[in-house]
Amino acid sequence: MTPKSADVPQQAIIDLIPLGPLDHLATSIVAANLQVVMGLLTDIREDRPQPEYAYLDGRRQYDAARIIDALATEDGGAPLRLGLTGQDLCTPVLTFVYGESQLGGRAALVSMYRLTDSDPEVTYLRTTKVCIHEVGHLLGLSHCWETACLMRFPRDLEQLDGMPLRLCSTCQYEIARRLKIVAQNSV
Repeated sequence: MTPKSADVPQQAIIDLIPLGPLDHLATSIVAANLQVVMGLLTDIREDRPQPEYAYLDGRRQYDAARIIDALATEDGGAPLRLGLTGQDLCTPVLTFVYGESQLGGRAALVSMYRLTDSDPEVTYLRTTKVCIHEVGHLLGLSHCWETACLMRFPRDLEQLDGMPLRLCSTCQYEIARRLKIVAQNSV
């Protein structure tokens, strides 16, 4: 008897990795939305300590690129990795970033530090939107020109808050196409 596809365990496409002290509800909400909005089976990994190796004393921030490089070079787990932290992130040329990603690569990182609001629901929604955006970059998508698409570049929190929790049809198509490639390569 051949097992039904529902009986065959599916392998996660992305590992969600909490870095440092983090609200566990936030990780659950992000994982659920990666599944619903992008169709990504997501595993939430065990909490890890803050990535002190990436701390920049002079800036009092964490170097996003160092953390992404460390996540990308780890062995095992899902083909893609998304780090989530509560620490402030920067890059050499930007004073801060909400998130950063390897375009078409293996790892991305999102910080809740500047996404926090007095209303937890706003914080969770902002975090989810930035995570979906950065995972879109992981899958090779660049910024979209469609105003109602999460792959559009949000220049500030007001613009991020105004974006719906969805992708345009073009970005949805590209994500589905690229996910097939990722799934085939991970078998």
